[in-house]
Amino acid sequence: MSHLVELAKVEKTELQLGYIPLLDCVALLWAKQRGFFEEVGLNVNLVKEASWASLRDRLAFGLLDAAHCLSAMLPAAAAGTDQIGIPLQTPLVLSENRAFISLSQKLCYALNIQKQDTAESSAKKLTNYIQQDQNISLADVFQHSIHHYCLREWLALADPQLAQSIQMKTLPPPYMVEAISNHLIDGFCVGEPWNTQAELQGLSQIVCSSQHIIPNVADKVLAVTQEWAQQHPHSLIALTSAILKAQQELRQLEDFAPVWQLLIEFDVIQFHCSPDIHVEKYFTIQNIIRNFVQNNAEPKAQDFEWLFQQMHKWNAVELERDTYMTQAQNCLLLETYKAAANPT
Repeated sequence: MSHLVELAKVEKTELQLGYIPLLDCVALLWAKQRGFFEEVGLNVNLVKEASWASLRDRLAFGLLDAAHCLSAMLPAAAAGTDQIGIPLQTPLVLSENRAFISLSQKLCYALNIQKQDTAESSAKKLTNYIQQDQNISLADVFQHSIHHYCLREWLALADPQLAQSIQMKTLPPPYMVEAISNHLIDGFCVGEPWNTQAELQGLSQIVCSSQHIIPNVADKVLAVTQEWAQQHPHSLIALTSAILKAQQELRQLEDFAPVWQLLIEFDVIQFHCSPDIHVEKYFTIQNIIRNFVQNNAEPKAQDFEWLFQQMHKWNAVELERDTYMTQAQNCLLLETYKAAANPT
């Protein structure tokens, strides 16, 4: 099928694409910057959202056509625990298990938490402190997120009962730094670059990675409503193919400077860091961006089965195993991914 014929099939060309300022929205920004959306006949407007809750609501009610989305929002929508119950689906993984847990530097010093501590060791030091009736406030980005589950699984390494009972605050990723600066929270689990920003400002310290706590599951995905996917199949294939092309280019790009500049322009990076200043952090972030997805970006049913299991474990969502295996499959748009990854 020729490229022109494929473009003619696109049902909708003007798209609103939502995102939250995090490193793993970079493929969306890069696809726009490089003209990949235009190549497939789309005029995409990138819409920065203030929080995951506002992004979810605007996606569910049609104000956004598609969005950079927390993977766990899809099972939450399927189970109706998001109070909306509008089914969401994904054709593309944007990142896998790239969250970090940070605690205030003051708390790390008081508890003698060292950078080389294992996840279990740092969890034990913190839970022992909490058990002494110390008031500790931890924040995640959304109740239905790998970040929420990562924090609970981390605490459970030391004290499963405390992990179940502790109350957590929910804050949009960009507000984590301000919250810890104003002593509103003592720690958080969030994606980059907000851990690095807080660390460079002397506010917090990264104590462990989600990769040391939970399986390598999808963290952010490209999401649409089920209804939108059914009404705009060719638009979705085109959108997916453009972002997939951006992902592949970012993985292989030799000159990283334009990507870094783009992240600064979109207020994702708000700190001074370069190949000359805070060098290790610069190359760590570069490496994260190159490796957001380990193998390919095809969404996997087992990732969403794991998310359903976590909802059952930590959010008290009652679902039979057979039910969430079926629901996990319903979250995926595998034919869309295949069509985007293998254009004929």
